Order: sequence, then C-alpha cells, then structure tokens
Amino acid sequence: MLRIAVPNKGSLSGPASAMLHEAGYRMRKESKELVVVDPENEVEFFYLRPKDIAIYVSSGKLDIGITGRDLLIDSGASAEEILPLNFGRSTFRYATIPGTAKGPEDFHGMTIATSYEGIVANHLAEKGIEASVVHLDGAVETAIQLGVAQIIADVVETGTSLRNAGLEVIGEPIMTSEAVVIRGNGTDPEDPRAQQFLRRLQGVLVARSYVMMDYDCRAEHLERAVALTPGLESPTISPLHNEGWVAVRAMVPAKEAQRIMDDLYELGARAILTTSIHACRL
Repeated sequence: MLRIAVPNKGSLSGPASAMLHEAGYRMRKESKELVVVDPENEVEFFYLRPKDIAIYVSSGKLDIGITGRDLLIDSGASAEEILPLNFGRSTFRYATIPGTAKGPEDFHGMTIATSYEGIVANHLAEKGIEASVVHLDGAVETAIQLGVAQIIADVVETGTSLRNAGLEVIGEPIMTSEAVVIRGNGTDPEDPRAQQFLRRLQGVLVARSYVMMDYDCRAEHLERAVALTPGLESPTISPLHNEGWVAVRAMVPAKEAQRIMDDLYELGARAILTTSIHACRL
C-alpha cells in the first residue's frame, strides 16, 4: 500500500482532508484517528504533526506527504516538493522597530527571533549576513520588546498584528509558502501508485479552477465565440435543430467565467450555462 502523511491539525489539516476526499479517498471520521486504511484505493493515511511530516517522508518510512513548503525547507529533510496544492498560502517577512534596519544588509551582529530557524538561517547564509538566530515557538512579536532580539521573522498576512506591536515589515519577502506534496529523495518517482495519487490531486486542482460552459451560437459567429472559449484542446460543437445554430461546450477558467459570459452574450450567444466540474483527468 501507498503510505501517505497528512497534517493532523492546524491550517493545513482541513483543506488537505477536503482535497483528498474530493480525490475519492477515505478520510478519518474523528480527530482521534491516527491511521486510516483505504483498501479500495490501496492507500494508508498517517495523521502527523505538520512539522514532522517531512522528516518521516525523508526517512523512507512513508512514501508521500502533504505539508507546507515552509515546513519542508525549515526541516532540512532530504525530501522534495513534487506538486503545489494551491492552499495554505503564506509569506515570510522580517520586521522590527522603525529605524532599526532597512533590510538584511543591516542585520550584521544582530539577533533574529523566529519559529522557522532553518528558513531564516538559509536566507541569511545566501545573503552572506552574519547574524544570530534564536528559535521561539508561537508568537514572536514580543521578542523585541523583551530584548530577546532586534529583528523578528514570521508569517505576514495583513501586517496588523505587527503594527499593533509597534513593528514594521522591512526588506523583500524571505519566501512564499503553500501546501505541497512531497516525497523522499530515495522514493521511486515512477511508482505507479504515487503517479495515480498525483493524477487524482491534479484532477481536483483543475476541477476547482475550471467550469464547463455551454451555449448556443449562430454559425456565422462561431469563430469569434470559439476564440473566447477555446477549451483545453478544442471545444465540442454540435449542430442544433434550428438551421444556422450550433451548440458549443468548453472548459473555461472559473475566475473568468462571468466576463466570458458577458462577451458571448454581446456576440449573440444565448442559453449560456456554467456547471461545476467535480473531477477530471487531463
């Protein structure tokens, strides 16, 4: 069986389980379950702390894992990212009291507090900055006020909590993160079980990003309509009973669907419908 690590809690847990459910896998029914066996799909799911998943996968005990890109890099584990999952996005930034520093070039000799020591240490090494890094679990905003550090490095969304602490974001982002599928460097990339798992998740990603659009169009306007809805390879076109009319079906990006419908209507298309896609293989 394919052995897969899934986040057991935190911001990645719910979206990861939802995606796996959409991909047709059996999920746990309560949070106390640590292992779920899905015999029909020949998969075992192990629910682990997100920070530990990269370590388990790199050890070879588990074949694949879902975790954050930040957690993978911070762990230093010998595992690689193989598929971004488009949820759990975050940005890592430096912050400090206004006037302390403008960016990493001013960090020489300073101390930086963070919950992601590996990420910060790697970033400083890449920049050639000699600074100390102190590891703190949880919120790090008070580290400067308490004299533990002059700089902090943390996830920044709106920046409100930093401003409330009297801090400002400085420099360019350290990195951007999201949920990713990882595998150990020693894992066979051609394993058919793993390939099937990835195809299913890719199908979910596409299904979430596209809608199916159907509409009726006058034949003389077809080329202009198809230019708006080219589909993935080509749209499906069928003649209608009324002479001079055709029915068109194509996948279109969900975020552009409303604009495309407006443009088709102006072109003379009618009976324009969109429907959700629940699963696909491309």
